[in-house]
Amino acid sequence: MRRAPGVRGVPAVRAAAIALLLVAGCSSNGGTKQAVSTTTSSSTTSSTTTTTAEPVTTSSTIVPLPAMRSDAAHVLATPKGFILPIEGGAPGAWKVMTPCGSTAIVHGGDTIGAATVVLDPGHGGDETGAVGPGGTVERDLNFAVARRVKADLEREGATVVLTRTGDYRETLATRAEIAQKLKPPVFISIHHNGGNDLVRDRPGTETFFQVHSPASRRLAGLLYDEEYRYFRSLPNTTWFADRDAGAKYRPGQNGGDYYGILRLTNGVTAALSEALYITNPKEEALLVQANVQEGEAQAITRAVRRFMLGDDQGTGYTTPYPRTEPAGPGGGTNGCVDPPLE
Repeated sequence: MRRAPGVRGVPAVRAAAIALLLVAGCSSNGGTKQAVSTTTSSSTTSSTTTTTAEPVTTSSTIVPLPAMRSDAAHVLATPKGFILPIEGGAPGAWKVMTPCGSTAIVHGGDTIGAATVVLDPGHGGDETGAVGPGGTVERDLNFAVARRVKADLEREGATVVLTRTGDYRETLATRAEIAQKLKPPVFISIHHNGGNDLVRDRPGTETFFQVHSPASRRLAGLLYDEEYRYFRSLPNTTWFADRDAGAKYRPGQNGGDYYGILRLTNGVTAALSEALYITNPKEEALLVQANVQEGEAQAITRAVRRFMLGDDQGTGYTTPYPRTEPAGPGGGTNGCVDPPLE
């Protein structure tokens, strides 16, 4: 399969980096809100279950990921920390796309011209996503894991941008436009699942790739490989799953991508991660723990390394069964109210 498009700045040391990946430990092998840790500590949060598996720590001796820098003004980090696509204007009066997909003028902030990785913490604000039986809200968990992935990747030299930097609603159009403006080598939308077909003795991790992108397929396979192997190491006996769990696609009626975040990021190598089922009490008990969140984040980081610096194809590819039910509401402009931007 062809390499990911737009991997700018990867030096000739690529061959050495592939060998050194082994050193890094890259394996081949709506309810009451519950607080979810967003720190980068590896200590556990309070929970009915305590895990013993520790996340793999990435070696500091390996070749760093490329940092993407540009003087171009594609995205604006506003004074209040929002990351917004620049649609026009000039310094002191930037015209931006707002979280709700409108346009506004922002007078301050710092411009961003490029990124190695763009991470998309799914949902936000009144769009909670799935809610676990213990009250854990997917929106919060997605953000906690995304922040950890950002910190891990930045320690390895990457330039990382989050589409959502707090608890506010943001349309799929705005999220995707951030990716389209920055054109990163890697875009990952981070989610946790709800609803399932069956209960089984191994994790039901799912990743989705863009139907017509071989690079996206490879990224999804690497994400699945790393996430599944980490979760498989955790002490659990029953897992929720769909019967076609694995790395897969979901086509829309016109043959393109069903999921808006994959469809709207066409031209950027994107994948969607549904790590575990927040609606399974046993999986929820794992996911609220800080060390498990960090383990998931490090699995995603390892997958990005393998994608950027090697040719590994990943694992877990499966043919999905046809689905007719909608994935759920959200991501549009209906009822969306923009927060103050400055």
